[in-house]
Amino acid sequence: MSLARALELAATAAGRAYPKPTVGAVVMQDGLVVAEGVTEAGGRHAEVVALDAAGAAARDSTLYVTLEPCSHQGTTPPCTERVIAEGVARVVVGARDPNPEAGGGIEVLRAAGVEVELLDAWEARAQNEAWRVWVSEGRPFVTYKAAVSLDGAVVVPGRRWVSGEASRRLVHELRASSDAVAVGMGTVRADAPRLDARDVPMPRGQPRRLAFGRGPLPQESELELRSGPLEEELRTLASEGVQSLLLEGGPTLATAFLEAGLLDKLLVFVAPMLVGGEAPRLLAPLRSARPLSHLSARLVGEDVLLEAYAREP
Repeated sequence: MSLARALELAATAAGRAYPKPTVGAVVMQDGLVVAEGVTEAGGRHAEVVALDAAGAAARDSTLYVTLEPCSHQGTTPPCTERVIAEGVARVVVGARDPNPEAGGGIEVLRAAGVEVELLDAWEARAQNEAWRVWVSEGRPFVTYKAAVSLDGAVVVPGRRWVSGEASRRLVHELRASSDAVAVGMGTVRADAPRLDARDVPMPRGQPRRLAFGRGPLPQESELELRSGPLEEELRTLASEGVQSLLLEGGPTLATAFLEAGLLDKLLVFVAPMLVGGEAPRLLAPLRSARPLSHLSARLVGEDVLLEAYAREP
């Protein structure tokens, strides 16, 4: 199916269009792919790139696109106008555009006589998950990263790290792809973390480094203190362009975000060891059980990385 190819195109160019979403598009004619496109950095949208490449073959074609074509004049003209002008017969859309200014493209196309199928595919929504939450809810997409033993301990006596070297490198990659990284004041006092990305590519530069809670910060700390209510702080960060926030704090901070309905995703590195005893666990006690969705697992070195969603984008 060509939506899968459009998703693959967008995945290979992930982050290219930041702070806008990266979108993939495929033009098909008589069952054959005639053109492909991906959103350009500061330039054409994926649909336009693909239609430019298709030329006359775009007429009566099927256009597969990972995100609903925009219907407003922004830095580029509406993609819906171009789709209609080229005589595209059918458009298959991976996910709705949650941007209230740009959405409505499906209705515009249908009103012009273009057949439109909306798949609302999870893969299409997850591909731009941080941007989706930022533009629709006015806050960053929040991911909680933690490393635990097989029995859930986040601290192993006598060891600095719970997870292995491969997992720690991946954490630096996660930092480099996040707009901000944060811990709570308890972690600041206990570990004095740097929270910077090291020894990995950093196309966006270093993330902002935050501490949530009551200060003061140690004099030598380079973190930003955020002492207000969590929801207010997140809205302020979003207004400053922070789309993604990686939490690396302990269970107290993570539980506060989860109970406030502000935690979207969990990344838990499970190390092959048992700790026992009274070591702190992944989360503090919750008021009630919380179901998660889209659970997946993969090996990272000797650890297992579990990924799950508390809220869907």
